Amino acid sequence: MATTSRFKIGAHLSFSAEQLTEQLIKLGCRSNFKIKNINEFMPANSKEAFYVHEQSGQAKLVIRPVFEVFSDDFEALDGISRIKDYFHSSEMTRFPTRIYKSAQPIHYGLAFKVTSVLAAEQFIKQFNKILTQ
Repeated sequence: MATTSRFKIGAHLSFSAEQLTEQLIKLGCRSNFKIKNINEFMPANSKEAFYVHEQSGQAKLVIRPVFEVFSDDFEALDGISRIKDYFHSSEMTRFPTRIYKSAQPIHYGLAFKVTSVLAAEQFIKQFNKILTQ
């Protein structure tokens, strides 16, 4: 029974893109645009874009594939989990493209599921640390 109550206190199963967006703005990130279920952000003092994607109420943070070498660092954060394979969307215009399921190249990146306010905060802190190296 103790694990059940700990689970309820420590984890939020549904962390919406709206909650994630609010948290990112509190952390000084700026939103550049929102198209459909994709919202482009940039951290404070950076021109490095990342995206928030919402699907079925679940929020995902998507970063450029060049940061794949840091996947383990992000996954080590409580409440962050990498989504298998690359995430593709034509709205992620600042990201590279590749051929995927069609003749036309499409933008892609690394997606991470975010399950709490604290996880979002830790992810952005880690991302900023990487950007300033």
